[in-house]
Amino acid sequence: MRVLVTGGAGFIGSNLVRFLIENTDWEVIVLDKLTYAGNLENLRGLEENPRFKFVRGDIVDRKVVDECMKGVEIVFHLAAESHVDRSILKPQDFIVTNVLGTHVLLESALIHRPGLFINVSTDEVYGSIEEGNFKEDSPLSPSSPYSASKASQDLLGQAYFKTFSLPVITTRCSNNYGEYQFPEKLIPLTITNLLEGKPVPVYGKGENIRDWIHVRDHVKALYLISQKGKPGEIYNIAGRCEKRNIDVVKKILKILGKDESFIKFVKDRPGHDFRYSMDTSKIEREIGWEPEIDFDRGLEMTVQWFIENRRWWERIKSGEYMKFYEEWYGSRL
Repeated sequence: MRVLVTGGAGFIGSNLVRFLIENTDWEVIVLDKLTYAGNLENLRGLEENPRFKFVRGDIVDRKVVDECMKGVEIVFHLAAESHVDRSILKPQDFIVTNVLGTHVLLESALIHRPGLFINVSTDEVYGSIEEGNFKEDSPLSPSSPYSASKASQDLLGQAYFKTFSLPVITTRCSNNYGEYQFPEKLIPLTITNLLEGKPVPVYGKGENIRDWIHVRDHVKALYLISQKGKPGEIYNIAGRCEKRNIDVVKKILKILGKDESFIKFVKDRPGHDFRYSMDTSKIEREIGWEPEIDFDRGLEMTVQWFIENRRWWERIKSGEYMKFYEEWYGSRL
């Protein structure tokens, strides 16, 4: 079987690619533009694997997309601009990639007809909720340019299922953490800043609540959905682990033996959702999936990974990792 993973050099994408190479006999094609968050070092060690192929390209480029889509049976669409802060500064990048790029992929899929198109989205499309949990049929109420672009992506995919019978499945996941996460997100930023002896910025009072899931649990859910999911359906994926941001930071401080003087409260960002929470009973019932990695254990694993892979994140923070593209692919890039 041949599958396409868009955004496969990113955090979640690279973890999915590694899972598929290690646990299936599938041929995996990665399509990635290699923007700031796409890092070929995330895929190091797969270069010579005959079941792995990397293509550098933009999902808005129909010619490149068509070439990658040929003979593909499953599309895992993870390519996205995904950082809320960046979407506030430059919304157009998010519209181009997340909306127009998804449209190009869907149009190509109409021609090449993969057996399944898995549209990977986020809990942020629902907006904030004070009490209870969002279900798959809850109204969408995005708050940022990022979440609005992802909601648009979701709706496009669902429209192509209804109008053109394209076998699209939509997944919405909560906050991921784990190895290879780009160090602008809360957990890797906290870890790497502390390892450098720098303060940790925390928005507002740090009371915003997020549901955390280890990336390995997420990619396993995506694989199981590719085997058991029903086209046209939406599946919430969450760790069932709600934490205040400040409590997550304090846990990392404790693991690294640091005191709370490293915390630096900063002005809250515009439109900052207070709480995300999703009901996962559907995926548990229909797919037979539930999270396996306990947050405390997963956090300790993640901290240890960043300690052991200091060179990886130092190269990213310094910008040096860009040189690896030429080291690996040379003139082909």
